[in-house]
Amino acid sequence: MTIEHKMIWNEARDYMFIALGLAIYTIAFTVFLMPYQIVAGGVTGLSAIIYYATGFHLENTYIIINGILLVVALKILGYKFLMKTIFAIFTLYFMLMFAQEIMPKQDNGLPFKLMGEGQDFMSMIIGCVLTGIALATVFTHNGSTGGTDIIAASVNKFHPNVTLGNVLIAADFCIIGSCMFFPQFGTYLERAHKVMFGFCVMALENYTLDYVMNARRQSVQFFIFSHKWQEIANAIGTEMNHGVTILDGHGWYTGKDMKVLCILARKNESVNMFRLIKMIDPQAFVSQSAVIGVYGEGFDEMRVKIKKKKNETTKE
Repeated sequence: MTIEHKMIWNEARDYMFIALGLAIYTIAFTVFLMPYQIVAGGVTGLSAIIYYATGFHLENTYIIINGILLVVALKILGYKFLMKTIFAIFTLYFMLMFAQEIMPKQDNGLPFKLMGEGQDFMSMIIGCVLTGIALATVFTHNGSTGGTDIIAASVNKFHPNVTLGNVLIAADFCIIGSCMFFPQFGTYLERAHKVMFGFCVMALENYTLDYVMNARRQSVQFFIFSHKWQEIANAIGTEMNHGVTILDGHGWYTGKDMKVLCILARKNESVNMFRLIKMIDPQAFVSQSAVIGVYGEGFDEMRVKIKKKKNETTKE
């Protein structure tokens, strides 16, 4: 496969996984969150709040708000960043519309309560876990669901010291807190109940999102001690396409010099790594340890801002 074909395949795979993540998000939102009028953050959550209060279709509010944000952000963020965002916005719009059409309805027009009456909390937990997994699937394939993500990226571009997470949390707090201003939700106590549920949604969804993304990125470090180190290094380099660092070691007990292989890999590659080592040298001594982060070629990008040095020279 040529580099050009590989790039096309990677792009196509990203779009497929983004669509899969959005499908999971749609199911979670329409089956578990909407029937119980559970509020959430983001533009989808804001659209749901407006729908609960006014009856205006959720997907229409969603596409209108995102359309405005896209027009505003087009010049700021550029076409390349927004291509997958536009795809995700329209895909989620049609999925939400289709899901609400096929779902059985209650008397109030909301989707049928799959979990039954009085199961708000359990439905919230299942819904949040699914939405967290869905968002992680979208984000790990270079996608975005638009909405507050666009706001956060735009703010971060002009104010690098303001992190994306801080902007998203602030936006979600404002969206969820807006329930207090809708008398359609009942008394102040009932509105406060919805707000508390919304904050639980935000916390559980973000926890699931972080857990899934960190689990996918988790890396491990191998130290391999073997007399067949050359064969093992060659096999790992050719069959697993991994770089290998060879260290000089000296056994204190034996007094002999030997080579030690040092390898950094993804955690999900561990089984294949052990299988390969065992096939070559079943007596090899292998140490595996988890590492906090691996950055560089083949792993994660170092996402830090480099401060520009001020010109200390003065013009004469």
